[in-house]
Amino acid sequence: MSELIIEHLAKAYGDTRVVKDINLHVEEGELVALLGPSGCGKSTTLRMIAGFVKPTEGRILLGGEDISRLPPYRRDTGMVFQSYALFPHMSVAANVGFGLEMRKIGRAERDERIRQALSMVRLDHLAERMPRQLSGGQQQRVALARALAINPKMLLLDEPLSNLDAKLRGEVQHEIRNLQQRLGLTTLMVTHDQDEALTMADRLAMMEGGVVRQIGTPQEIYDTPDDVYVAGFIGRCNLIAGRQKAPGLFVSEGGSELPCDPASDAGAREVTFALRPEKITLVPVASAPGPGDDATRQRARITGMAYLGAQTEFELDLAGTALVAVMPTPSRNTPLSALRPGAEVFATWQAQDARLLAERP
Repeated sequence: MSELIIEHLAKAYGDTRVVKDINLHVEEGELVALLGPSGCGKSTTLRMIAGFVKPTEGRILLGGEDISRLPPYRRDTGMVFQSYALFPHMSVAANVGFGLEMRKIGRAERDERIRQALSMVRLDHLAERMPRQLSGGQQQRVALARALAINPKMLLLDEPLSNLDAKLRGEVQHEIRNLQQRLGLTTLMVTHDQDEALTMADRLAMMEGGVVRQIGTPQEIYDTPDDVYVAGFIGRCNLIAGRQKAPGLFVSEGGSELPCDPASDAGAREVTFALRPEKITLVPVASAPGPGDDATRQRARITGMAYLGAQTEFELDLAGTALVAVMPTPSRNTPLSALRPGAEVFATWQAQDARLLAERP
């Protein structure tokens, strides 16, 4: 078994606690992403698991073994660093085999494991090249091969794609994810890139201020955030301050009454209304059909718009309350081409898509 269990993990530097009482369970073969802004404690958490930072409190169990106080080379973890950390004076093969050499693996077995690791990342034909002769994507794959060569119980990825351009980042995302799934390798990844986390992870652990705010699948985190911080960090979201007037009814500070999901009662009168822009449908007032039984209808005026290619973003004014809607870009021959600044429209959404969230300390 190679499941990871973190119990009450904390790290303090003097009086400053950068990681506070983290509990996390990564199942065998699962890829979990620690997601959050810079300074939230995610990299410190990863480095405690790798053994480069000593925990102040808590335990780290890998495959049932307490590794909290073991040195890095005895933890059976393979780590890919943000900077790749390749030795510039060593060939690709020598870089991949460095961890094996440190573990006193015999030459014949070492050569075979180097070959296998490079084959996994499709770089076996570049074994004798030097790091300076490789592209950024190739260097990243060498770092990944080095981590895989030691047959780790767990793979640790520290912002592994941040140095790649956007196009190459997408390609390598899929390569890493496919390889991780094929090998069934338990993996913990640190990233501040929400698209990267949503694309690659089985589950996300949202971090802020040294604590985990919410853990769930990408869809759970996106569709049902626990609080305002999570809703605002993942994707775009209309966040409107106000109060809960009754179950299923929200009143903004500007006085607009907006229907919402009665099941999302936040347990407080002062709440934030959260609605994803793509959940809103706009219909010109002149051609508006009757709303469905479970839909809302709010009269609004388009105050601005931005063409985004396949989608168009609309800025709306609902009697003093500002909203943003995102819809597929209409063709010139459809009635939706009447959606333009100044137009009066009905903004419609399903009540269950609008949630009420309370602030959390």
